[in-house]
Amino acid sequence: MPVDPSSLNLAPIVSELRSMRDRSLADRQRERHPPKLPSRAVLNDIVEGLATVLFPNRLGTGEQTDEGIDYYVGHTLDAKLRLLVGQIHRELRFAEEQKGHMTPAWDTLHEASLTKVQAFIKTLPTIRKVLDHDLLAAFEGDPAARSVDEVLVCYPGIAAIINHRLAHELYRLELPLIARMIAEIAHSKTGIDIHPGAHIGPSFFIDHGTGVVIGETTIIGERVRLYQAVTLGAKRFPTDENGMLIKGHARHPIVEDDVVIYAGATLLGRITIGKGSTIGGNVWLTRSVPPDSNISQAQVRQELFIHGAGI
Repeated sequence: MPVDPSSLNLAPIVSELRSMRDRSLADRQRERHPPKLPSRAVLNDIVEGLATVLFPNRLGTGEQTDEGIDYYVGHTLDAKLRLLVGQIHRELRFAEEQKGHMTPAWDTLHEASLTKVQAFIKTLPTIRKVLDHDLLAAFEGDPAARSVDEVLVCYPGIAAIINHRLAHELYRLELPLIARMIAEIAHSKTGIDIHPGAHIGPSFFIDHGTGVVIGETTIIGERVRLYQAVTLGAKRFPTDENGMLIKGHARHPIVEDDVVIYAGATLLGRITIGKGSTIGGNVWLTRSVPPDSNISQAQVRQELFIHGAGI
């Protein structure tokens, strides 16, 4: 039988939840109605729209004529960038609140948001060019791929890298919250976790992909291939004199051009994997290796990892 909502006596629960919110805001010395955060749902809509702008024939509706594609691209781009302006406005206002600053006037934040969107627009042709290289790398690197189109519409690694290419440019425009949310949208869909701060060169291919983790300060060169469950993480997290984690320092691997890293490999710390190297499956690596290395078995060592090290 359907439950009668009136019989559930929800008023005490609603009241208690409100009290908990108020206490939380008071503990953090924040106002009762803090600035709104960017919306995950809206950002998902924006990213899906931008993907169709980049690849209208394959990720769009598929019903455009040659004459209508430019109109479709222009219309979609205009609509999604208007939404992006609003989301950037929210992040900028939230960032000022987090710093304890007086919130700037609406016009000031709106102008700043427009400036960032205008800068972001200019990166789209470059993003499309790099993604073409990524698609070709996936097609050439996987004997099961029958066409580049199949790679684009089916491969989770390509879905994740499309999100990353967009998120990385927003990260570079000092919009870390929006960038991270876009990255986590891809993570939830594909199981591939790429921090938007990671710098990844063209012709990048993640085969299968589930469980791949790429940390914030990772640098990946050109024509690099990763398989599932590869981790490019941090070995340790230094703390300051108060025991707080020091943020922003380089702590993830540098992977040079033409490197292949097989399934389950874990590479930790600011190490360098030399050009043309191959890292075998399930290898645990915390030291640099020279170019053209072939690492199939890491030396077994006992090491202590604390405070979440390894991500």
